[in-house]
Amino acid sequence: MANTKLIINTNNLKNNINNIKSYVGAKTMMPIIKANGYGTYINKKLDIINEFEIVGVAEVQEGIEIRKLGYKKEIFILNQPSISELNNIYENQLTIGLSSLPFLEKIDKEIKVHLEIETGMNRTGIKLEELDNFIKKCKEKPYIKVVGIYTHFSSADNDLEYTNKQFEIFEKAIEIVKKHYNLEYIHCSASNGLLNFKETISNTIRPGIILYGYESFEGSNKLCPVKPIATLKTEITFIKRVKKGEAISYNQTFKAPYDMIVGTIPIGYADGLKRCLSNQGEVVINKKKHKIIGNICMDSCMIDLTDTNYDVGESVYIWDNDTITIDEIAKKCNTINYEILSTIGERVERIFE
Repeated sequence: MANTKLIINTNNLKNNINNIKSYVGAKTMMPIIKANGYGTYINKKLDIINEFEIVGVAEVQEGIEIRKLGYKKEIFILNQPSISELNNIYENQLTIGLSSLPFLEKIDKEIKVHLEIETGMNRTGIKLEELDNFIKKCKEKPYIKVVGIYTHFSSADNDLEYTNKQFEIFEKAIEIVKKHYNLEYIHCSASNGLLNFKETISNTIRPGIILYGYESFEGSNKLCPVKPIATLKTEITFIKRVKKGEAISYNQTFKAPYDMIVGTIPIGYADGLKRCLSNQGEVVINKKKHKIIGNICMDSCMIDLTDTNYDVGESVYIWDNDTITIDEIAKKCNTINYEILSTIGERVERIFE
């Protein structure tokens, strides 16, 4: 969609990086740039990611793309990879999170790993009672270089007691692993954890959503101020007059209650504009809200322009981080800001300013 752009404010990104560093102190920052940098495409900007000694992604293919881009430093794969991806991991010198014995048994070349500890997320990870045996299996293969240990807090935004229990398990795991390995990276805190949970045992943080300038929980911006880096902008491509009683879009879910002026904008659910915003979402034109009317289509949607004199080509913001925010949109969609940002489609051009 050439008319539709996700505009990335690089000054705000730099501001966020500096504020997060100030908040956590002397810890290594591993920016999480999975899912195309949460949809922003900062993972495709070598000048940006070269500022970091290590970056985190979710999948091997994401790591390969960053390596091909020219990034020569550490790339960490957060999620336990598939055995079928081992050769790609070797060839691209990727560092992986390791917690699967079947995967470990297939390793036959030098590889750097961070041991993932299961502490209460119950997604992936080595249980504490299985850790000694896991380490024994690692040491049988001296080409497995254990350089890190990590876990993931499931509820650091809303349950301090549960997070403390997770941390206690993690501390015990660190004590065990340190008897066998010198650990370069110890990490447990993503955005919620680093904001809510002060601890000194880790030396690395994994900021995600706050890196991009959005709150990881309501009120988090008061702890560590960050600025939104992304604005979603399109334009009016068609204007028509609709008579009272005429239907708009698929399934006639909206019928004009009076004679109306209706605009079409070239963004739809294939581009990340959630279909659940049909007949309840809004857009911004000249800092004023205008309703989305009718069902959102795959490639476009309609908006109410009655009592305006806009022309084709007028700028329209899906969110401008002021009149409409990602968090407002997420609330209407019964989801979180992470999803709204990370699901903007590939057809939407990314512009860095």
